[in-house]
Parts: sequence; C-alpha cells; structure tokens
Amino acid sequence: MEFAYGLAEVLLDDERIGYIEKGSFDLGGKKPEVTDINAEQVPDAPVLVIPQSNGTIAPTFNMIQLNYKNMKRLLGGEIVETGEEPSKKVVGWKAPTSLVSLEGKWTIKFASGQVLDIPRAMILANLGGKLTLTETSKIECELRVMKPLTEGDSSPYGMNDEGALDTLAAKKATGKETASVSGNSK
Repeated sequence: MEFAYGLAEVLLDDERIGYIEKGSFDLGGKKPEVTDINAEQVPDAPVLVIPQSNGTIAPTFNMIQLNYKNMKRLLGGEIVETGEEPSKKVVGWKAPTSLVSLEGKWTIKFASGQVLDIPRAMILANLGGKLTLTETSKIECELRVMKPLTEGDSSPYGMNDEGALDTLAAKKATGKETASVSGNSK
C-alpha cells in the first residue's frame, strides 16, 4: 500500500482504548535536528551540518469514551466501587494523589491496512473539552515515544501491513522464516 490514511483503532497493551474524537488524531511528526557549522570565510552556507537527532513522532488525540476504566488507564487514579461481590458496581473515578507516570505498548491501526507499532510510550493526558450540548468532554492525550527496554529490535516505532509481523513470527517459531527486511525493491 502506498498510502496510509484513516484511523481504525488505538490499542494500549493490546486492549482497545475507546472512541477517538473525529479529526483529533495527529501523528505529531517532528523534523530531525541538526547543527549548522558556519565559517567566517563562507558567508552563504554552512561548511558542515552535524545531525543531532532523528525525526520522531509524538501522536496526539482526544479520547471521548469517558468510562471510568478508560479514565484510570489514561489518567491514573482509582476506580470507585460500591457493594460486595457479586453485586459490586463501578460508580466513579478519583484523580491520582501522587505523580503519575503511565507507559505501555501502543498500536495504531489505519483504515488503509497498516499498523503503527510503538513498543514503549508514556502518555501525557488530562481531562478537557467543554460541557455543552454540541461537544463532549474528552481526555486530551499525547504519546511520548521512548526507546524500548527489550532486547532485540530497539526501534522506537515502525509501520507494517496489518498481520505481516504475526505471519513472520509464526514462521520464525516453526523454523520456516523466509521474509526479510530490505530496502525499496523498485
């Protein structure tokens, strides 16, 4: 597929997080950073450009399905329950009382069939939106992509055709691996 478009689903640790507000998802691409080295004798251009960091992403989105489980998963805090088993009932959510650092594995599925995998990202989230009859409250979210802690593939994120990595993993497990990562074949 030569085009990537449309948000199909967002998962945190392989579990769907809920409805995302239409038009709110942005990959938040950031350009690579470089340092220009200039010389007095060369006034029209740098004599050297030193790379400082690669380009990255910092996805942002608004989650509008505000059930208490989603609030705890994205904001931290506690779920409020009443009653005893088997009639225990979730009736609310309380904001965290101490500093919260929530991170996990994020999977963004595109309508066009690709999957963006982020093995490790911290979520920065807050309650937002307006209380009107034309808009819903929301959890405003930003993902800070971080270096994975696991051995092996240390890429901070990657895009693949949906199901392609599952097929490759199955082939590796059976010893029939035939796929490989390569450059553009055209």
